[in-house]
Amino acid sequence: MTRFREFIENFKNFKLTNFIFLTVAGIINAFGVIVFLSPVKLYDSGISGTSMLISQITPKWCSLSLILILLNIPIFLFGLKREGKKFTVYSIYTVVIYSFTSWLIADILPIDVNFVSPLAGSDLFLCALFGGIISGCGSGLAIRFGGAIDGIDIIAVMFAKKLSLSIGTFVMIYNVLLYIICGIVIGSWILPLYSIVTYAAALKTVDFIVEGFDRSKAAFIITTKPDNVCKELSETFENGITIINAKGYYSDAKKTMIYFVLNRFQVGKMKRIVHEVDPKAYIAINEVADIYPENM
Repeated sequence: MTRFREFIENFKNFKLTNFIFLTVAGIINAFGVIVFLSPVKLYDSGISGTSMLISQITPKWCSLSLILILLNIPIFLFGLKREGKKFTVYSIYTVVIYSFTSWLIADILPIDVNFVSPLAGSDLFLCALFGGIISGCGSGLAIRFGGAIDGIDIIAVMFAKKLSLSIGTFVMIYNVLLYIICGIVIGSWILPLYSIVTYAAALKTVDFIVEGFDRSKAAFIITTKPDNVCKELSETFENGITIINAKGYYSDAKKTMIYFVLNRFQVGKMKRIVHEVDPKAYIAINEVADIYPENM
């Protein structure tokens, strides 16, 4: 009875909304890979790309959908302790949906994906570009809603630090080695080189999905005339402003740092206003992703 209650309590932590979007993520990713990449033998990145290579050099019964499950699920289970139950369940669910949809498109639906893409034909650049963008949308959605669609990130988290590498560098090295191996196995470098286009397109798309399409700019303004600067910025843009007390290291002079978030089209106007009020003001601008209001 106690174990049943624990199961119910754990189940309550999962959100139906997440499962819905993770389902969509798996379907989108499968569509991008099976309709654009697999027919022309281009390679996805990470474990997905590895699965595509293995499926090409093994008997026909070793389908892509089967290999995706055989490689990804053990990796997610291996990372259970580090990543937690919720992430692991979400990720395994997404991989199953990705694998099932891949099988459905390739073997059940009346779509011929054996030799050329049904939508882009044999154009390698179009297949690489759209395959990367579409699969990137699926991967980005999976990450945004608490899961993952590829076990390479788990491997990176576990081994990158031991090798004195960042996670991003580890994933990049893995993919470069994967494409080199693909080139050696198939005896051609054309498809692996086009696969790099897929990887780049997917990577950029994931960033957009996870961090937000409409990125804002954060301005750090260091000035000795904070009241005047804030007055002009507030009246012009009607945005919230944060003031932080600061002190110069060499001059030991008291200054004020103003934190101000605006969109990219307002940056030029903001710089003109600030330097009209204080010509010596120091301005640093950084890119920020999703902005959440205070009441969230």
